[in-house]
Amino acid sequence: MTKNIGTDFFKKTTYKYLEPSDQQKDLPQPPLELDYDISKQLINLPEPNELKIEDISLRTCIESRQSIREYSEISLSLNELSYLLWCTQGIRDDTRGTAILRNVPSAGARHAFETFILVNRVEGLKSGIYRYIATKHKLIEFSFEEGIADKITKAAYNQSMVKESAVTFIWVAIAYRMTYRYGERGYRYILIDAGHVGQNFYLATENLSCGACVIAAFHDEELNDIMRLDGEEQFVIYLASVGKKIVKD
Repeated sequence: MTKNIGTDFFKKTTYKYLEPSDQQKDLPQPPLELDYDISKQLINLPEPNELKIEDISLRTCIESRQSIREYSEISLSLNELSYLLWCTQGIRDDTRGTAILRNVPSAGARHAFETFILVNRVEGLKSGIYRYIATKHKLIEFSFEEGIADKITKAAYNQSMVKESAVTFIWVAIAYRMTYRYGERGYRYILIDAGHVGQNFYLATENLSCGACVIAAFHDEELNDIMRLDGEEQFVIYLASVGKKIVKD
């Protein structure tokens, strides 16, 4: 095993090693969202301003937050799923197509992530993988391959909460969206941004009285293949499972 990969990464992404970025070269910026098949029907989600969510104090959410890996068999509602998507990657403002402001912070408002969800138990949705079209706040079908939940679970080193959850979120990084502005240092910011998304996810699930667990242990090549990603320009960066808490007697 090669040693010092981590320290080399941090060393080589310090400013003294950076070359001018493509933004500094006045090259056109990449799209703010991946294209999707417009012939496919988009699935409506409850609009953010219509979501009926109980107010819980931020302090309560922070103090109650913990990783929970076992869930009840109760389904999430479409309302609850909409809320989680909105809190983790929802768009608050599209500033004339040059940047997007979301409900999570991101370096330079680059927002390098696309959200996919493995639906196991959500009212009104069949099981399978969907992609969140953030600019529309809608879903689009992605994969309903037989045994897809088992394949993703296996790629996540057989962590059973992936397929036993109501939903498992799969965040995909589009590297050039970040490196366009920051060059190789942008990879640092992608990792930092994943933390921002994960914390919003935890707080939002706690607000719903759900259990959640973020997942960083997965077989990269295997999971990227399942998600039809090249593993270099586009790759899975983070997973997170969520489900209703088990009520103990």
